[in-house]
Amino acid sequence: MGISINVDIGGTFTDFYARGDDGKTKMTKTPSTHYDLSVGFMKGMRSLSRSFGTGLSDFLGESDVVRYCTTVGTNALIERNGPKLGLITTAGHEDAIFLGRGRSWADGGDSAANKDLARINKAEPLIQRNMVVGVRERMDSFGNPVCPLNRDEILVALQELVDKGAMGFVVCLLWSFVNPAHEQMIKQVIEEEYPEDYLGSLPVILSSDVSPKSGEYTRFITTVVNAYIHGVMAEELNKLGAELRDGGYKRPLMLVHNTGGMKKVSRTRAVLTHNAGPVAGLHGALTLGREYGHENIIFTDMGGTSFDIGVISGGRLRTYDFIPVIDRWRTNIPAIEVKSIGAGGGSIAWVNKLMGDALEVGPQSAGSMPGPACYDLGGEAPTVTDADLVLGYLNPENYLGGQMLLDVELSAKAIKSKIADPLGIDVVEAARRIRAVVDARMGQEVFNEVALKGHDPRDFVIFACGGAGATHACGFAPYLQVAKVVVSAHSPVFGAFGASTVNIQQVWDKSRTMKIFYYAEQCYSQDYDGFNNIVEELRELAVNDLKLEGYSEDQIGFRLELDMRYGMQYNLTKIISPHLKVTGPDEYKDICDRFTEEYSAIYTPEATFPMGGVNVECFYLTAYVLAEPRPMDRMPLAGETPPEAALREPRKAFWPELGGFKETLVYDFDRLEPGNSIDGPALIEAPETTYVLEPGWNFKKDGLGSAVLRPNRG
Repeated sequence: MGISINVDIGGTFTDFYARGDDGKTKMTKTPSTHYDLSVGFMKGMRSLSRSFGTGLSDFLGESDVVRYCTTVGTNALIERNGPKLGLITTAGHEDAIFLGRGRSWADGGDSAANKDLARINKAEPLIQRNMVVGVRERMDSFGNPVCPLNRDEILVALQELVDKGAMGFVVCLLWSFVNPAHEQMIKQVIEEEYPEDYLGSLPVILSSDVSPKSGEYTRFITTVVNAYIHGVMAEELNKLGAELRDGGYKRPLMLVHNTGGMKKVSRTRAVLTHNAGPVAGLHGALTLGREYGHENIIFTDMGGTSFDIGVISGGRLRTYDFIPVIDRWRTNIPAIEVKSIGAGGGSIAWVNKLMGDALEVGPQSAGSMPGPACYDLGGEAPTVTDADLVLGYLNPENYLGGQMLLDVELSAKAIKSKIADPLGIDVVEAARRIRAVVDARMGQEVFNEVALKGHDPRDFVIFACGGAGATHACGFAPYLQVAKVVVSAHSPVFGAFGASTVNIQQVWDKSRTMKIFYYAEQCYSQDYDGFNNIVEELRELAVNDLKLEGYSEDQIGFRLELDMRYGMQYNLTKIISPHLKVTGPDEYKDICDRFTEEYSAIYTPEATFPMGGVNVECFYLTAYVLAEPRPMDRMPLAGETPPEAALREPRKAFWPELGGFKETLVYDFDRLEPGNSIDGPALIEAPETTYVLEPGWNFKKDGLGSAVLRPNRG
């Protein structure tokens, strides 16, 4: 094993985490350069190479893998800079993506915007209406051709879109997820007319390839989103790959997926990269939780732009988004659910005049450019970071290990003009309120996310991650009444650390309604071949795909998950199937029992109703490369008293419980030894973050180098 490099691009900072074959780890952060992500990317690579004591070419040449959590696709959607696409669909359904759902105007909108019904609008379509054409064809719900597709009609539709300037084609036909023959015929015709060796060669994206699932609107939108960001991502990632190769890197760039795995760039669908950074962080929390023996974990990541929340229960990443929203578009990709809200260090505080001068924080963010007012890069809006600086929690001379200098006067000026003066309070009180509001919002959102999944937050451990996680953990944790908060030594770059824990993995899914327990006869289905054939079809696709990655069949493991429901209920519940294959009613009974167990955990046992019949609606087969996890190094514990060398110059910090500013002890995190214990109030400065230990809390550094925070209020 050589060096493993892991990168997570965030809205404010790009995080880097590297581990050598000797177990040596290094991390760094650079401001995200959204005008050209490769600039910040390569700057971080050079910083990592220096920390390993080598030049960039030697560093990259000795690296075995670069894992990358990218935001290129998300940025393309936000900025609407994708290509002009043409959509070919079944005649009569040309308006499906424009009509949308009854509430599609609210998809992806924040709560404040969704309440303003007089002003809210649907998102601007990614494909214009004049770029949609219909062709006469029809498959029935069983995949039988009812109306054959005519080649001449395809050519007419194709020429119409080309004449209008189409730079790519999206093909979405009815019932293609059951029988894709007509979609494949259209693709064949397009590729015959515009082969790859022509300059006019155009990409063709089929819904039966991207999203072979029921639900016309979400299947169409998923395919459109994938096609829209496909070209932009290919261009950006090809450029990044070329820079890595020029720098000495000899292997393919690996992209982390929102399904919890990773694949080569050349083997990745663009839509699967959305939200990969938070999902990687959640996977990292799962890995770290196993080191601690924790199975119930609340993962939180407070970065510069957002606050991410994920739930791990029973030691598994069990929760998938029912219908994940990407930007303003409702899709049906099999993504692991991580909720994000606009509550980060760069979240802007503002006075809401419409709500009676209520103080709000977020969802708008100052980002990395211009950033918080204290960055002195032109930002004039007060942020959470500005409030933390005014309250004395952050050291203006030692931010990011001294890489950035902060201007406390600019923070005070911004808070005074935008918050304190409008509310008629002083600057310190305004800063205190900003911090209190953002802590309360995070605490309430975490509580809702855990409780609405049927869990008691008090049974969980919080993993507080992100550059601002350690700074605010003691502020939002009391809303959960947890007994323990773990702040990993890698928490400032936890998305990048999490990327280092993922393996080669892909999820293959297919919609198919199967009744496995009949309500009328009260018996289990005897259709075993129908179930097994679908699983075998997905298995063949997975094996063939991973063979192209260079792995043999005996290196691949499988996990089957099923979307299930009672009778004709709308909501689906996903379970991990206890069987990959069924041979009799006993296997179907085990699957139904597992479904009842999951359903009762979410909706209470009283809500279960197996007598109403049980259906399987969708199959998800996860194929992953079997790999042994690398154990984390543990250090021997020292005494509880911190060494004198760990003390830094004390400074005044604001503690509401103590009545205001008080002289506060400040410690150097890197000079603390495992086993050292500190009672709050105290400030512990690490190179990439600051631990704010409030009164009534205890800090202890453990053998993994993490901080364990416990409330000792009784």
